[in-house]
Amino acid sequence: MTNTASTEYRHSASLIHADRTVHRRNDVPNADLGLRIPSRYRHDWMLFADWCTAADHNPIPAAAETLALFLHEHPAAVATQRRRLSAINAVHTDHGYPAPGRTEAVRRHLDAARASRLDRLGRLLVQRAVELPSAGWPSGLFGRRDALLLVLAATGMSFVDITRLRRRDLRLHGNTLVVTTRAGERVRLPPDSETGDNPAAEIYRRWAEIQTFLDQHPGTHLLRHHLTDPIEIVTDPLEAEQARQPLLCPIDRWGHLPHAQSMTPQSVSMLVRAHLSGQTPVRRALPVPPQGDIHTSVEPNVVLDSSYYERGAAARRRDYESLADLAAVFGEIEARVDELLTVLEGL
Repeated sequence: MTNTASTEYRHSASLIHADRTVHRRNDVPNADLGLRIPSRYRHDWMLFADWCTAADHNPIPAAAETLALFLHEHPAAVATQRRRLSAINAVHTDHGYPAPGRTEAVRRHLDAARASRLDRLGRLLVQRAVELPSAGWPSGLFGRRDALLLVLAATGMSFVDITRLRRRDLRLHGNTLVVTTRAGERVRLPPDSETGDNPAAEIYRRWAEIQTFLDQHPGTHLLRHHLTDPIEIVTDPLEAEQARQPLLCPIDRWGHLPHAQSMTPQSVSMLVRAHLSGQTPVRRALPVPPQGDIHTSVEPNVVLDSSYYERGAAARRRDYESLADLAAVFGEIEARVDELLTVLEGL
């Protein structure tokens, strides 16, 4: 064998060895995206990536709406759809992106029974939210917050995702309420197709009005007057700090709302179950004194006689003398306590 033939043979052998090594590693490179896809996911991923290219969507990171549309346009058995979903989720997580298949829209698409059950539950939650009070103190404050909480729970969002929402994550587009979750999923709550009414949008406006009022007038004193005698609120764009504030925060019995503190998933779960079972605590509307009565307190015009200060000094001197022996009394009590402790230890 000549040197040239020997070189070509070694080169061919190395290529064959490299090809076998790639297959033994059980993954193949995706030349278009620069990704390395495990061989067990290659077919399902290429189907999704090719569809994204044809439909002008980004395959990675893929939006939840993109994945839901892909599953809708590629009908198959539930087992097949779940296999495709597993492949797409695995590729995303392997490359440091959140899994788009763990969103509520995709889960409802794959589980019709779950979707039907959540739809019935969602209608009940919205009905309970509409019935909650929005005026009065403090019933209106709790009612506005709990109403928005029930509307968000009606979308199927987890309690953890609800507590992670910030004020910037909810927006009104016309009369449609759009909620952006931490995973990037956009949940749309459109108005009724027949009546055009959207209770979710109105419930959000009421709670946003409370937060806007507190931005301009911190404190619960003015807030309770606003809930009994509302004034017009001018809504300004949120500042950076306001946008990062939790959407839902706890409320104590005095009506105080800590802006920087978010509700816990346990408290959200407890409130949702309480509203569904009709066992929420009854918060009666308390009477609020007229706002003018608070600011019109005037010091009475008292005329002091000439011996006023002398009587005060004499009273303080008398109290000082009568209480001078308290130190000795406390010393005796402490010694007696020590004796009793010694007896108890012996027993």
